[in-house]
Amino acid sequence: MERVSTGIDELDRKLIGGYPVNRVTLITGVAGSGKTIFGIHFIHKNCLEGRKCLIIATEETPEDILYQAKVLGKDLKPYCESKQLIIENMFEHRSEVIEQTRYGFKPESPDIEIPNLVKLIHEGTECLVIDNIGTFALRVSTKKLRDHFDGLNYLVRKKGCTALLIMDESAHNMTHQLAEYSVYGSIRLFVKENSYLGKMERYLSIPKMRSTPVSPEISVFEI
Repeated sequence: MERVSTGIDELDRKLIGGYPVNRVTLITGVAGSGKTIFGIHFIHKNCLEGRKCLIIATEETPEDILYQAKVLGKDLKPYCESKQLIIENMFEHRSEVIEQTRYGFKPESPDIEIPNLVKLIHEGTECLVIDNIGTFALRVSTKKLRDHFDGLNYLVRKKGCTALLIMDESAHNMTHQLAEYSVYGSIRLFVKENSYLGKMERYLSIPKMRSTPVSPEISVFEI
């Protein structure tokens, strides 16, 4: 199976070359575990290799993403300026539907469902990151959610994209981890204390990656 680099050499080796092409991989984890950073590495590497990329951002502005990427030494701004990379600002869309009341802010749900996110995919997009899809998953009933994820996976593959769906662990657990059944592969990131060293460390596991002989061992990683 053809692969696309994750942008992280060690992860490429674990995945026998990278993420499976034209498939969807789910990345879940707690806040601060590095989910968005995995997405930035993926996009930067594939911009370097000349692929057309897209980020659908639901929790950060494009400016925040570009700043974070530059801090990591993965400057994405030149690719945005050349239109090789497009960042769809769903965060701004969500903010625009907030209704201010006399008691504070009342959030109103955006009129978009998970499969409809495909409408934001520009023609020719080869690599896609949706960060964070949990924003939309929590608005769907459990009965419909599996169908929505199946639909999104089918439509993304039909578009010819290699995609990362980033989802916070709380939303993943609240939706009974249904997304994991629909995707081609999944990576879990977590943070816990190393009792031997007496410090917190970041860990990675790959519970699922079809067509890939992955090790069940948990790996430590650093940012």
